[in-house]
Amino acid sequence: MKLCVFDFDSTLMDGETIDILALSFGKGDEIAAITREAMNGELDFFDAIARRAAALKGMRYDEVVKICENLPLTRGAIECVGELKRRGYKVVIFSGGFRIATDPAAKRLGADAAFANILRSRDGVLTGEVGGEMLFDFSKGDMLRRLQGLLGIGAEDTVAVGDGANDRAMFQYAATKIAFCAKDVLKKEATVTIDKKDLRLALPYV
Repeated sequence: MKLCVFDFDSTLMDGETIDILALSFGKGDEIAAITREAMNGELDFFDAIARRAAALKGMRYDEVVKICENLPLTRGAIECVGELKRRGYKVVIFSGGFRIATDPAAKRLGADAAFANILRSRDGVLTGEVGGEMLFDFSKGDMLRRLQGLLGIGAEDTVAVGDGANDRAMFQYAATKIAFCAKDVLKKEATVTIDKKDLRLALPYV
């Protein structure tokens, strides 16, 4: 058995979920600026996610659901995941974003599981609060290590694919580290760099 772990936003999905939600809520510029800082490693990830979630306070939950069910997948994502499954890989999504987006995408892609955060809502609107298992800079690495232990898979049989600073944590536990259309801070730690937005280009390295 082998394992391939993908980041979601700007990797499997063509964009940043929270930026897309913010644009619909009239907070696009404010939240996009925080996202850029966080993905470049210039801002603590927890602080960034907390500030961005707070900015969405009052957004209607049903609108969030509708947007997240129709997020655009990156070119080649479905084919890439399908081929990995045919090769016997377990394919898992790790996201510093939100389950409301990763769960429907995981079904579309045929991924085995997805781990992400939760946007809290009450009375049909977002409260501005966030919780979950992917809130910190170290979260993806910690979760990958736990998953490897559960499945009996070592780093030599693990592939990690991501684009931002918080993906560095999972790179620590993967022999194949693919920086996909990534920030410089992640490229420095990659074994493979892909700068064209087509996930099928990752397959020759797996």
